[in-house]
Amino acid sequence: MKRITNIRRDRGTVLKAISISFCMSLFVTHTEARQHTPYTFAEQDTTAYFVDVTSFHLPQDPELHALDAVFTDVDHDGDPDILIGVEYGENRLYLNDGNGRFTWKKGAFGPSAHDTEHVLSADFNVDGHPDVIFVAEDDQTHQLFLGGPEGEFTEVSERLPGKSEGNALAIGDVNGDGLIDIVIGNSGGQRSDATGHAPAQDFLWLNDPERPGYFIDVVATHMPADNDDTQDIALVDLNGDGHLDMVIANENQSNRLLLNNGSGHFTDASERLELLVPMETRQVHVLDANGDGKPDLLFLNLTSNNSGWDKDPRARLLINDGNGFFKDQTEERLPENRFSTYAGTIVDFNDDGHPDILMGALQIPGFNPLQLRAYQNDGNGYFKDVTPEVVPGVTVGRHWGMAVGDLNGDGKDDIFIGAWGTQARLLLGQ
Repeated sequence: MKRITNIRRDRGTVLKAISISFCMSLFVTHTEARQHTPYTFAEQDTTAYFVDVTSFHLPQDPELHALDAVFTDVDHDGDPDILIGVEYGENRLYLNDGNGRFTWKKGAFGPSAHDTEHVLSADFNVDGHPDVIFVAEDDQTHQLFLGGPEGEFTEVSERLPGKSEGNALAIGDVNGDGLIDIVIGNSGGQRSDATGHAPAQDFLWLNDPERPGYFIDVVATHMPADNDDTQDIALVDLNGDGHLDMVIANENQSNRLLLNNGSGHFTDASERLELLVPMETRQVHVLDANGDGKPDLLFLNLTSNNSGWDKDPRARLLINDGNGFFKDQTEERLPENRFSTYAGTIVDFNDDGHPDILMGALQIPGFNPLQLRAYQNDGNGYFKDVTPEVVPGVTVGRHWGMAVGDLNGDGKDDIFIGAWGTQARLLLGQ
């Protein structure tokens, strides 16, 4: 994330994609492990859909910059743990006790602090254990860790073929060889130190079939040239040919769409996106909003990175016309919003079989934390704001990267909500 304007840092030295994560089944039933003394929650902690268990279930650190998170079962005990990318702090592993209560395993990824922006997990080296990649921005220190049978990690970052000012991360098998590849979205700018100008060209690294878990830089032969300030990337089959295409969300330039020919070679097809207004997009999410079996696109936006009022921060919903062209139908399908959104997630919070939306909300200018927002889908892709009914009143913060899954084995989706300088939060589904 680009440095936020007009916010003083109080920590001294501390200034999503279609992800294929290595998650075991999230619907586990360890009934004996689930026995525990119930807590009494205040009215503001609970709704009919979620209970905010942050105070009881998560390590408390209200100054942490937890910018991204992913669920995966690192220790093979049948319940998902949480991997957290931390901006200028130690990246974290929170271990699940089976009831959705978490303990920080300190030092899991070493003590070094980097400007980490994103984290994802997959079995990159095909040994049956989840591995982890972290992507960093200012210090350009991307990290790769291989997982072991007991949940331990070994750093092998030398296997990554480049450095960059990384602000986006996606993983998936883009060339159909059965191995997980890596895409990093980059932003550029003149650095104040000796590293010079950071490249803005997005990276594509193919997993080496002769040495799984090693990566080959194929940008020059497989990607169109770009100089975007990329903030998010999603890998998804957009035109129904069975290959992972790419949606690129940008901070300053227009959002883009790249089509995959099946061998991991991408060509620009951004004319398929109807972009009616200028956007500063921070995330792109893929969902079947209207139930027609085709992927639609949701762009989450800022007015600015806290430098004043600039662009319209309203989220934009683009509906697939059935042929892989995307029409902006925001006006008739989404509520209007004036808040800015750094992150959100797609989840069916009312269990009606239709994807709903959770969105972080900040007041910009001011960078003031607001309550998480909930938009409910009517089943036909028309959304209404149901925040008071769905989101606990205490779920307020500068919300960042989110992760969704069943953390306590009750069959309900739970939500981890990262945060920038406010307490990360945990919502258990009811």
